[in-house]
Amino acid sequence: MNASLFDPDYADAVLRASPSFDERRDGKAADILLLHYTGLRDGASAEDWLCDPQSSVSCHYIVHEDGRVVQMVAEAARAWHAGVSVWQGETDINSHSIGIEIVNGGHDHGMPDFPEKQIDAVIALARDIVGRNAIAPARVLAHSDVAPGRKADPGEKFPWARFAAAGIGHWVEPAPLGGGRYLTMGEAGQPVEALQSMLALYGYGIEVNGVFNGATATVVTAFQRHFRPQRVDGVADVSTIDTLHRLLAALPQFRKGQNSAAG
Repeated sequence: MNASLFDPDYADAVLRASPSFDERRDGKAADILLLHYTGLRDGASAEDWLCDPQSSVSCHYIVHEDGRVVQMVAEAARAWHAGVSVWQGETDINSHSIGIEIVNGGHDHGMPDFPEKQIDAVIALARDIVGRNAIAPARVLAHSDVAPGRKADPGEKFPWARFAAAGIGHWVEPAPLGGGRYLTMGEAGQPVEALQSMLALYGYGIEVNGVFNGATATVVTAFQRHFRPQRVDGVADVSTIDTLHRLLAALPQFRKGQNSAAG
C-alpha cells in the first residue's frame, strides 16, 4: 500500500500522507474511533511529527485549531497512534481503530481550551467516520481510556457531552459531586471487586482482585477524565460509581436484558 496513493475518506480533508502505517492485522476492521490531543506547542509541529518517518507514529487525521482537517493515513490502513493499549481484552487497538489527533498543547502546555471552530470540525469528522464505519457509540474512546496512566488525552476539558448531543459517543450526565462512602487506595473486599468488575465490563483493562491498588486508581482516574471530569482524583466516590453504573445500564446489551426480564 503506497502512502501517497489514496483519496481522502472525508470530503473536507486535505491530504498529507504519512509513511508510518501498515495493514490492519488478521482481517480486522475499524470499530473504534480513538480521540487524542497532540500535546505539542503548535499544530505545524504536530503535523510534521506525525508525517516524519523518524517518529514511527501517525494518525488517520489531524484537526487544527482553525478547523482544518488533514488526512495522513487511509482509513483502510493501520495508523500507529494507540501504542501499548487495551480495550475489552483486545491489545491491537491500532488494527481496530481510526484515530483523530486534535491540536492542543494538553497537560504539558497548560491544557488550553479547545476552540469552537475546532470542536465543530471534529464533530463533523467524527459523525462522518462513525456513520460510514458503523462504529457503536460506546466504541468512541479517549486515548486515556485504552492506555490509562500512560496517556491522559484528550483530557478532562474535552467536551464529551457536546459530542453525545451530536450523536457521537456513549454518555450519561455525571452524578453530582457529594459526600458518602468512597473507595480509595489500600481498601479491599467485595465493594472494590464490584467496582473493578464494572470497569472491566465497560471495557477497561483492569485486574479484578478486590484490592484498590495503584492500578485501580489509575483506571478510575481515566474513567473520571472521560465520564466524570468535574473531579479527576482516582477516588471512587459515590458520583463516580453511580455514573459508571448508569453508563453500563444504558448500553444496548444491558437494556435488552432488562427489557426481556421485564417482559
